[in-house]
Amino acid sequence: MFDVTIAGEINLDLILYGLPESLPLERELLASDFQVTLGSSSAIVAHNLATLGAHVGFVTRVGTDELGATALKRLAASGVDVSRTVTDPERATGVTILLQHGPARRILTYPGTMSEMTVADLDVSYLSASRHFHLSSLFLQRKLAPDLPELFRKLKDAGLTLSLDTNDDPDDQWGGVLDELLDLVDILLPNEAELRRIAKRATVDESLAVLAARVPCIPVKCGRRGSVVQQGNTRWEVPGIAVDPVDSIGAGDSFDAGFLFAWLQGLDPATCARAGNIAGALSTLRSGGTEAFRDQPLVESFLIEHGFPAARPSTNPNGQNS
Repeated sequence: MFDVTIAGEINLDLILYGLPESLPLERELLASDFQVTLGSSSAIVAHNLATLGAHVGFVTRVGTDELGATALKRLAASGVDVSRTVTDPERATGVTILLQHGPARRILTYPGTMSEMTVADLDVSYLSASRHFHLSSLFLQRKLAPDLPELFRKLKDAGLTLSLDTNDDPDDQWGGVLDELLDLVDILLPNEAELRRIAKRATVDESLAVLAARVPCIPVKCGRRGSVVQQGNTRWEVPGIAVDPVDSIGAGDSFDAGFLFAWLQGLDPATCARAGNIAGALSTLRSGGTEAFRDQPLVESFLIEHGFPAARPSTNPNGQNS
């Protein structure tokens, strides 16, 4: 049924811009702008993959509140199938508040239902009806994490390829099931800081030397500089796309979407990394990680201008324009 299935978190991002870097207590501080966008790494990857033209199935857990309903509505509008959503009557949907200070930001998250999904919430046959499975935000999936190695093995036995973007570890431990998962995934999608923490090495070169022996393909996100992708003993450095960004929220998740979309078409790693760079740059042109992808004229013109290296169908499998 699907090109990609994803099991993960969903929430809204509440973004305040123009705040001072110092935030004194007991003062009313004024922001210069405010945006509400679809957030969470898992949902951003799903949304932007579907916008590019992939058929995506998404399993998540939300509360019975307006935040969850709004987030699901925005995700479904991209063409993502959310029919397997689990509703939690006891907990609220999580939310992230981002305080933007020029190029830097503070990220404050209430996990809510983000960390409550368990393997019992997942229909494995639904997830298996796909070519590929992706997992983001490993360290937020606290109740699901212990069962992930078994789930990954079942999906591999069903013929799927697997990708993992750990995102940050709020506890900065980089342990748990991560080490076991590294031997099961086909693609690991870290940024430079995450790569070094995962490998427990001081440099990107040392980290890639350690991890490339375990993971077949490792695209590393390097911000404005672009990306580095390692497959076996071969490494490509792929320049970034120069843009005037609004913010970088969700740019790494958008890179994942671009890379995976190209990779599923059988393109070489360097070309996939360029697709990731283009998708990541596109996402920075609007607030949050999905707003640029909701602007269809912008998507079309940007991908054409930068030669997005993957064929895009005129409509996605749900019949919506893509």
